[in-house]
Amino acid sequence: MGKPGAYLKVTRHEHAMRDAHESVADFGELALPLTVAEQQLQASRCMYCGVAFCQTGVSFGDARPSGCPLHNLIPEWNDLVCRGLWDEAAERLALTNPFPEFTGRVCPALCEAACNLGLHDGPTTIRDNERAISDHAWARAAGPLAVGPAAPDAPKVTVVGSGPAGLACAWELTRLGLRASIVERADRPGGLLMYGIPNMKLPKDVVERRAEFMRSCGIELRCGCDASDAQVAVRLLEESDAVVVAVGARQARRLAVPGADAEGVVLAVDYLTAATKALLDGGKPTVSAAGHDVVVIGGGDTGTDCVATALRQGARSVRQLEFLPKPPATRRETNLWPEWPAVRKDDYGQLEAAATFGHDPRMWGVDTLEVLVGSGAVTGLRVAALDWSGGRPERIAGSEQVLPAQLMLIAMGFTGPEAAVFDALGVEAPERGATHQAGEKVWLAGDCRSGSSLVVNAIADGLACAAEVAAALGA
Repeated sequence: MGKPGAYLKVTRHEHAMRDAHESVADFGELALPLTVAEQQLQASRCMYCGVAFCQTGVSFGDARPSGCPLHNLIPEWNDLVCRGLWDEAAERLALTNPFPEFTGRVCPALCEAACNLGLHDGPTTIRDNERAISDHAWARAAGPLAVGPAAPDAPKVTVVGSGPAGLACAWELTRLGLRASIVERADRPGGLLMYGIPNMKLPKDVVERRAEFMRSCGIELRCGCDASDAQVAVRLLEESDAVVVAVGARQARRLAVPGADAEGVVLAVDYLTAATKALLDGGKPTVSAAGHDVVVIGGGDTGTDCVATALRQGARSVRQLEFLPKPPATRRETNLWPEWPAVRKDDYGQLEAAATFGHDPRMWGVDTLEVLVGSGAVTGLRVAALDWSGGRPERIAGSEQVLPAQLMLIAMGFTGPEAAVFDALGVEAPERGATHQAGEKVWLAGDCRSGSSLVVNAIADGLACAAEVAAALGA
């Protein structure tokens, strides 16, 4: 251990963020990483616990799991970072996490929620340390650790989908000695990493860099190839020893109220995709918030990304509606450590909206009753406040109000995967929690199997699926 007792003297200092008044003017990355010396000092705070909950990745009670689902060897590479052994830290991290450049930017840091130091103090800056290790690995002359290429006569596996699960599965298959190829229906690789997460949180050159590195390792990656086309699906089955479906859970949950089909009511994933395509292609987005009153339905990360994107496009006003009641600022007595803390989170989108308009954009405990329509397009929505004091939502009499809106963004989560690709491959669309194997040659990985989740969970499931496929093919 590099610095015994350092946590008693060194306080937590995580990466800074660009000033909100500046950041809303562009789609540049938000994070301002620490210096190498500062990061090593932060890594010294790790207590190298005998029982390191940070790397457990299990569920405590009914809350979201705490600890890393990838079971990263966190105390070990924290110690190496503290001692300035960056190459060794990168090698240690690569044993469990193939894509730390992604998780070090967009993971909600389940590891930090389970950090023993976080019980009474600020947890170790594990996510920042992970990103710093990744940045070091990419900056060195040799680059990150490579895999493959596989032998020409090795079993061939085709992965459908290039999101985090698909990329992880193909990477692990190649590491295990199989020939892996990826097909992606979009024009660029990355799935939700490319089009579901805005550039300011995950720069797209980071995604493209990883895709090119995978190609250099012998992994074929074809974009514009839609496996839901029956002819394409048949060809993939014929030319592959196994097909892994990792298409995510893209079937969005929609708003079921009068007027919800009006022009200007847009699914969040479609809106974010249009914004990123315009940014990368240098054109105008097909859906823009410019000059509009914008209402975002949904209080999760995707809803926050919609708020932040609308601000950058020049929205006149932005509101974010949440059906659930306002969470507490601190843990309830029943929400014990190391459970995931069910507390209010003020993310970058809310902070930027507050800096722009002078108030938090969120409205808690709100039920949408009707989308108001004029000339076929949305003009506003009628909402009512909800009382959650009895444990169930009760509409409050006399609380109805009308919010102006010319653009409504639906960020209410996802119900599961789209069925078309499964129909084309001749297997049933999976139910949540299905096994990895869906048919004689068809396997499942990521959100299409387990339900909409986090990037880190998708990576973990992609790795697990690859191990099962490799074992089934005798590799």
